[in-house]
Amino acid sequence: MKDGAYDRASVDRLDQLRPHFARAGMVSARLGLEQARATVSALETIGLPAAVMAASGRVLTANSLLEEMTEMFLPTAYGGMAIANASANALFQRAILENRNDFAIRSIPVAANESRPALVIHLLPLRRAAHDIFSGADILVAATAVSASSVVPSPTLLAGLFDLTPSEARLAAALSQGRPLKDAASDLKITVKTGRTYLERIFAKTGTSQQSQLVALLKSTEPLNRR
Repeated sequence: MKDGAYDRASVDRLDQLRPHFARAGMVSARLGLEQARATVSALETIGLPAAVMAASGRVLTANSLLEEMTEMFLPTAYGGMAIANASANALFQRAILENRNDFAIRSIPVAANESRPALVIHLLPLRRAAHDIFSGADILVAATAVSASSVVPSPTLLAGLFDLTPSEARLAAALSQGRPLKDAASDLKITVKTGRTYLERIFAKTGTSQQSQLVALLKSTEPLNRR
């Protein structure tokens, strides 16, 4: 072959490889989907209804906790998903569209009704290593109940829900105990300036703008219980 001209024998040899490439791609996709299912199932063990979605809004897989919430999460055409509450669904669908460009975390409140407590539905963009863990999925959707609580969430849970770094999650957990930023920074052995930098990042990732709002959000975040 020369300058883009391919002889018949070379084309025939490449054609013989085509079925092998097709099988390899199919096996790889199936293995990746199983990995995504296993990861979403792991969230079920801590009581979090969850699903992973493609950038288009198509649901790739969901755990049984989310699938059981048929009064909240509704199937739509082409494998998509909607929220039964109209105002929350408008925010949900807009967040899916905006995720393609800004990769921002969204937390969408849903009012309580007679059969369930108020919820916060989190859309977390999957980037870098998380994109690989979830087999190329683009969005993780998780639901948490909202109720008045004195329970302080763990840094690990906060990191998972809001895509916080370990340092940001530790600061957020400390602040959720009602500690001033200066005291929380001292306990974590960081400067107040660094603490303020972390806090600004936490505000951006949780959709809050004041420490009181952040504390209220964090202390209302808890897993849903099976009924």
